[in-house]
Amino acid sequence: MKDPRNPICQTISSLLQRIGDKWSVLVVGTLGDGSKRFNELRREIPSVSQRMLTLTLRNLERDGLVSRTVTPSIPPRVDYELTELGRSLLPPISGLTEWAMDNVGAIHSAQARYDTEHDRAEAA
Repeated sequence: MKDPRNPICQTISSLLQRIGDKWSVLVVGTLGDGSKRFNELRREIPSVSQRMLTLTLRNLERDGLVSRTVTPSIPPRVDYELTELGRSLLPPISGLTEWAMDNVGAIHSAQARYDTEHDRAEAA
């Protein structure tokens, strides 16, 4: 196994942490349908706060996955869309989403078994 202090390992770990974050996954998936304005993203991801969406978009833009286009108007129009690099992330995200949908029942069953066993162990 590679040394986790290695700069390459640290970079990969940081990147996987970012793109594996639930908000990043949801934003990238939502932008997979095309360019969106900030409030459109908020409507399509209702559980995200304004602050968290702002931070997520900034981080995705910094990583080169999302582009931000400001159109001068009153008020200014700001659109977000996936870059080519961001679009290349759609197949792995789709694969993970499909896997989750296919296995949600098995995961819930495993969680219930685990919780039951551990509740009994704590009660004993």
